[in-house]
Amino acid sequence: MILELTLNGKTIREDVPAGRTLYDFVRAHGCLSVKCGCETSGCGLCTVLLDGTPVLSCSCLALRAAGKTVTTLEGLQDFAGEFGGFLADQGAEQCGFCNPGMIVNTYALLQENPAPSDEEIREYLAGNLCRCTGYQGQLRAIRAFLVHRKEGRA
Repeated sequence: MILELTLNGKTIREDVPAGRTLYDFVRAHGCLSVKCGCETSGCGLCTVLLDGTPVLSCSCLALRAAGKTVTTLEGLQDFAGEFGGFLADQGAEQCGFCNPGMIVNTYALLQENPAPSDEEIREYLAGNLCRCTGYQGQLRAIRAFLVHRKEGRA
């Protein structure tokens, strides 16, 4: 079946098998930040934005993205570059494996809710598993990032 979508700002039109996952599709197009850690939709490592909404690409068929915009970490480099420093400063990137999904979800959270409470942050990021931390570093990083953004706009 012919699939046409926009991936990180680039229009792609390609014949894809009906059962191909969005994960396999974006990886085949060079989006190596998208990882598959569980193949059961339980870890959040494969998170991409589909028309701005986080989806788990390992359990989403590529054809579901027909006519839509798919954004991966590669398409969020400005945000990732800025926010990633806050993750490092707060000790939230010990191995870095979960960072792409965490950054994509944080971006989506802040687009939806620019001033989230701690509980809203925890709830939004609940599907992102991290093997190294207790998630407090990620929470501190988001809080510090929000303060930075607020002060930068003042």
